[in-house]
Amino acid sequence: MTLNKNLKTYNLKEAAQYKIHGRTDETQYPVPLFYNGSGIEVNVTGTELWIDVEVDYDVFEPWVWTTVNGAFVSRQMLVSGTYSVCLFRGMSPEKVKNVRFMRELQAMSEDNACHLLIKGFRSDGDFLPVEPRKFKLEFIGDSITSGEGTYGAKGELDWIPMYMGSSRCYARMVSDALDAEYRLVSQGGWGVLCGWDNDPRHNMPSCYEKICGLAQGERNESLGASKPYDFGSWVPDAVIVNLGTNDAGAFNQPAWTDPVSGQTFEQRRGADGAFHPEDLARFKQAVADFLGMIRRNNPDSHIVWVYGMLGYDLTLAIADAVNTYQERTGDTNTAFLQLPDTTEETMGSREHAGEKSHIRAAEVITEYLRNII
Repeated sequence: MTLNKNLKTYNLKEAAQYKIHGRTDETQYPVPLFYNGSGIEVNVTGTELWIDVEVDYDVFEPWVWTTVNGAFVSRQMLVSGTYSVCLFRGMSPEKVKNVRFMRELQAMSEDNACHLLIKGFRSDGDFLPVEPRKFKLEFIGDSITSGEGTYGAKGELDWIPMYMGSSRCYARMVSDALDAEYRLVSQGGWGVLCGWDNDPRHNMPSCYEKICGLAQGERNESLGASKPYDFGSWVPDAVIVNLGTNDAGAFNQPAWTDPVSGQTFEQRRGADGAFHPEDLARFKQAVADFLGMIRRNNPDSHIVWVYGMLGYDLTLAIADAVNTYQERTGDTNTAFLQLPDTTEETMGSREHAGEKSHIRAAEVITEYLRNII
């Protein structure tokens, strides 16, 4: 390969013209990308652009995707190490290229070593300002919002990063349709009250007020993951919550036992198979409490709770909880929106919503938000 002798190296302190997407601690250098859908965007001239990264993991390798001028051009696994990734080469030097380099993989609470850091760029062009998009949207969810199942063949069940993709997630589709920046806060298997296995530690409200409470371990701690999140630094026009699927699953699982204290937690069904009234009430209270937390931190944002991409088990309970919250607080800038269920035709891998299902959901959410924001 002929080397481009005109390439210059820019660390992020020198390449001031860029935009970071996703929750992170931008005082860090290199800059960590914690969440799926987090990344960096630049406008640059020149024939060639490389990005310098630092990557590590024990089990779950990060994946990334790249767009050039709004078009999806690549998706790849990143191996451990410090190195450069070519984002484009051989392009017209004078033309401005808009490039987004984005993380596919959710924050991996199961792998404390998993991290992706951005150190800088190498290019033979000039970096230009990145214009802000029209809106800002925050999405909170579980494996659906992490894009699990959007890649891979139907019937594949391996739980691996290759099958998780923010690039095919409804959140990206909605944001692109509305010309919006977006941030994802999502984790597979977690709920609003408990995880799919009744583990009460796996609730999204417990990590919502941190930069990335999902990223554990000393390395992530040093990168600022557990710092309080500055909600005033990025104010969303709307917050879209897609939780409840794992809470519904917990009603079908045995009790969870704390390995240290021996205490148990269980969302029960009655002898007739119906949700136990006390446990259903506990779930609805968790929905209302989380709405209150979101509102405290986002006083002017519209909040819509969406649900239904993997079944309607808790539809009535969520709708009732939203109504109860509205009546109690007078907060009418909130809503519930039912989404189309995934069918055999729209199913993806991992028995999750596939790309077609995300497209259908995105159409419903986009139409709704067009009339709100």
